[in-house]
Amino acid sequence: MNTSRWIKMFLVLALAASTTAQAADIAASDSEKIEAYREMISDGNPAEFDEMRGEELWTTAAGPKKASLEKCNLGKGPGVVKGAYAELPRYFKDTKMVQDLESRLLTCMTRLQGIPEDEITAKPFASDKKASDISSLASYVVGQSKGMKMAVSMKHPKEKEAYEIGKRIFNYRAGPYDFACSTCHGTSDSRIRMQELPNFNVKEDAQAAYTSWPAYRVSQGLTRSFQWRLNDCFRQQRFPEPKFGSEVTVALTMFLAVSANGAEYAGPGLKR
Repeated sequence: MNTSRWIKMFLVLALAASTTAQAADIAASDSEKIEAYREMISDGNPAEFDEMRGEELWTTAAGPKKASLEKCNLGKGPGVVKGAYAELPRYFKDTKMVQDLESRLLTCMTRLQGIPEDEITAKPFASDKKASDISSLASYVVGQSKGMKMAVSMKHPKEKEAYEIGKRIFNYRAGPYDFACSTCHGTSDSRIRMQELPNFNVKEDAQAAYTSWPAYRVSQGLTRSFQWRLNDCFRQQRFPEPKFGSEVTVALTMFLAVSANGAEYAGPGLKR
């Protein structure tokens, strides 16, 4: 090989190394900027307004039966909200099902208040034009577990079954892009644009990610429920949108919640 070709090869390798280093610096810089931004907006979370709205909905008589939700059993006894979210999903004897927070609220709203399920699930997510009652209720309930350690049980056979189904769903590849949840959340140091992606196979990542939802999204000006987060992930994978409160989303939530066991719940969170 002549000298000229050696020089050219050296220059190409040097340029590649420089580009890689610059990309790493930019990635680090982006992460630092995002952290700085989060710190800047962390003084006061607008999700608190949604929590207050949810508390009012919880105590106000509504629906055909003119009843409040103060007798709703979230797993710790009728009306007990404190610490309930930290132990959900869980098996409920009255429905003979494992339920997460939103599917359980759906049961309480239909049974105690007599509100038709179709009416609740027609538009279960908030928009800039209309708030969502069930999302606001979820914000209120999760706020009552803030600072408490996640302790989702797998003692009941149905709870174990839901966990295993959720794990399979997490790793199931399908759709036009052959995606799975694990495609984005099964490896470390992955990102989409400026967003770092938590690896749910790493305990610390799983804990940090799960315990920050539901969350207020500054870019949307709305508090987003965990059910919304899952639906949006399915949308991005180009999967069919799951039915609100379905066994699929409950099982997936069970898997993710158990992965976060032991961490202090910190929601509602604040996202960009």
